[in-house]
Amino acid sequence: MIARKSVVTWPKGSHGNTYGGNPLACAAAIETLSLIEDEYIHNATEVGEYILERLHTMQADHPSMGCVRGIGLMIGVEFVTDKLTKEPAVGLRDKIEHLAFERGLLTLGCGKSTIRISPPLSLTKAEAEEGLEIFEEAITLAEGMTDWVTKKDDIEIAKG
Repeated sequence: MIARKSVVTWPKGSHGNTYGGNPLACAAAIETLSLIEDEYIHNATEVGEYILERLHTMQADHPSMGCVRGIGLMIGVEFVTDKLTKEPAVGLRDKIEHLAFERGLLTLGCGKSTIRISPPLSLTKAEAEEGLEIFEEAITLAEGMTDWVTKKDDIEIAKG
């Protein structure tokens, strides 16, 4: 930590944390770890495989969908202008992200042209399907409303 000496000069024992050693906080932490180990890891694997399967199926209908990759519920979908050259479709990715958000799906752009899908570990298959339907609608709309193959990064997101 970098700070002025007046800020970081404390009497011995002054620095601590609010929940350190508190029995209630420890019980909550233990229960959280149990949920992760007993339920959420299995769920992330199962639902993540389902999402990847659906995304791979979508690739056949969407020329902009490049590499689809992930493990568990940390998934990336790359958008390209051409599947052979793998040239990034940055503007298209941004448009898809915006259209998905307008429809209630929060995604995260990362890298040049990838959308990261990283939902909570408790996501159900039904919730995943709802999100995938929104995601595919956003892709379809973005591909249809712009000349994304030739304009590449020149797609503008309408504000308002």
